[in-house]
Amino acid sequence: MKPAETVNDYLSRRAVEVNAWLECLVPSESVPPQQIHRAMRYSLLGGGKRLRPALVLTSGEAFGAATDDLMPAACAVEMIHTYSLIHDDLPAMDNDDLRRGRPTCHKVFGEALAILAGDALLTQAFRVIAADAPARDAERQVRVIRELANAAGTVDALIGGQVADIESEGKQVDATTLEYIHRSKTGAMITASVVIGGIIARANEDKIDKLRAYGERIGLAFQIADDILDVTSTSEQLGKTPGKDQAANKATYPAIHGIDASETRAARLVDEAVEIASSLGVDSTMLEEIARFIIARKS
Repeated sequence: MKPAETVNDYLSRRAVEVNAWLECLVPSESVPPQQIHRAMRYSLLGGGKRLRPALVLTSGEAFGAATDDLMPAACAVEMIHTYSLIHDDLPAMDNDDLRRGRPTCHKVFGEALAILAGDALLTQAFRVIAADAPARDAERQVRVIRELANAAGTVDALIGGQVADIESEGKQVDATTLEYIHRSKTGAMITASVVIGGIIARANEDKIDKLRAYGERIGLAFQIADDILDVTSTSEQLGKTPGKDQAANKATYPAIHGIDASETRAARLVDEAVEIASSLGVDSTMLEEIARFIIARKS
């Protein structure tokens, strides 16, 4: 972290760095078949906060890992996140026309190419990690791959959360189911991002456990904040269509708990995350600031 750098400046700087690596880690639009590579790059390089790769970099660097050793995994995380957004926006899922302030992938390239672009980004993510061997250590390479695959899978993870979300539409959902959806669909990948940085940096198991606890809290807080923003923000602020959750009668924190209680829960989770980060025994300043940013953001 540079002196007097705000969390917004920090995240903006990391986003520029990540984007430069992403440019090189996916095939160019001139490589055949050109259209699939155009679709991949359209969604991957079309903006975004790059929060998840920033978490890989921040946690790893806090424990002494070199940026170049962390970047391939950070970019792989973003590829998987983008794949999930492409598929989430499809007519068969959330049927959204707007993502990151511009038309969604299927609106530009058609549904078939959008599905394939998502599949290709998921595949490319593991190709990047497998080719890189984080810090030239095969054992940690396998741990990173396992961590990421678990977070993107079906058991308490991204796809499992998506399934539960779809199955809950139009139904009365209890607080336990809602929390499962949020911790799985959104929280799992955020948690994995934090943990992967620690793995590459050779943090000990006690520190990894603390990073996981920190990630679980900011992951849930992030989705609660997203639920609130879906109710309170405009499409210009969000970069996507607001009010979609309510229109689809989806399970959200404001719908079940109300906005005030949702804000209180998110703030408590952030306080816990900050306390955990401060106990890591390293410079945790930016991990703490990112936790606070999670609920202060406007998009």
